Amino acid sequence: MNLFENALCEIQENDGPRYILRRNPQRAEEVKNTRNEKKATLLKLIGKTNNYLEEHPKAKTENVVKKIAEKAKRLKMKGWISIKATDRTISLEIDSEALKEEEKFDGCYVLKTDLEAEKVSKEIIHSRYKDLSLVERAFRTMKTGHLELHPVNVRLADHTSARVFVAMLAYKITRELEKCWNTLNTSVMDGIAELNTLCSTEIQIKGEPRNIVIPVPRDSIKQLVELAKVVLPKSVPSKGIKVSSRKKLQDQRKC
Repeated sequence: MNLFENALCEIQENDGPRYILRRNPQRAEEVKNTRNEKKATLLKLIGKTNNYLEEHPKAKTENVVKKIAEKAKRLKMKGWISIKATDRTISLEIDSEALKEEEKFDGCYVLKTDLEAEKVSKEIIHSRYKDLSLVERAFRTMKTGHLELHPVNVRLADHTSARVFVAMLAYKITRELEKCWNTLNTSVMDGIAELNTLCSTEIQIKGEPRNIVIPVPRDSIKQLVELAKVVLPKSVPSKGIKVSSRKKLQDQRKC
């Protein structure tokens, strides 16, 4: 276990694969907190069950003990806890030795690679592994965030490629805005929602649109725009083209 230190450790036997070992103290603390939360959840359930048994003398203790044991199994706590019932009172017993043994592996992980050490160092391999969290975050943002890249029924392959391309481009803009607004106490979604409140005025002459005038934005919008290094023009020519959102287009089709 002393190989799992905060610093990277590498093991390789003969010409076999390389194993890179590390213990992440932050992750170890997260695992410990999660274990304590599971314990608190189980204790709360036991408390409710004991109240139930007290109020229902005909209830069978064996049945509720079985349900609590199943709950502990789903929470993956069976290795270091046991459920006991004495005189219709259920209690939680902790095996301190088993718990201590399990805690040894908190925050420990091993990376396996066949890349040669002469070409790629263990530090680079570990860094690329950590970068996977950024990839996972990108997929979460595109699929479940405000970009909402979800399955759609399309017939042509280029339609699918175009949709994914637009989503990737939108994610690239999102990442760029995160960098621009990292000094603000706001998310990209909140920042875009604030920008959506910026209005414009269309000037018409004899019923014909000529110019769109952009008023001076309020301080909150001005700050977002300046940090994004965007210069708002005072006015732009109007082509008389109306742009509707997806939601408005759906409403228009219904009409």
